[in-house]
Amino acid sequence: MKRFVIAMSLCLSATAIAGKAEREYLKSDVAPAVKEAETKFKAACGCALKIVLTPSTIDTQDNLYQAKHVAESISGGAAGYCTDDESKKAVCKMKTLEVTRAKESSFSFKDGKGVSAHDGQSYYGWDAMTRELDK
Repeated sequence: MKRFVIAMSLCLSATAIAGKAEREYLKSDVAPAVKEAETKFKAACGCALKIVLTPSTIDTQDNLYQAKHVAESISGGAAGYCTDDESKKAVCKMKTLEVTRAKESSFSFKDGKGVSAHDGQSYYGWDAMTRELDK
């Protein structure tokens, strides 16, 4: 139920600024990809990760497309990375991941929060995040 509430809040927060096509894509593609990433992360790494989109910057189809890619990279990479206690400990420091748009693609981490910024053409996916978290 908690995951459903998170997914719905994700949908509702972007609804206020997105058009119909964006809302439909968010509901049909992005929200399920986010939910799957959270589920696979928890199953593989043994801890929860909340993924949120910044509504003011993830407001177009192209921006939503990049956010979906970030989620898919977590879904595809978590099981292969979280194979030992040290790796799990490294990524479990991140409790929340914010996906946003910025002038340049980047990933930053501070106080349990990761920020994966895309520039509209490229994004920081799982491999780049783990390099930063594993320091």
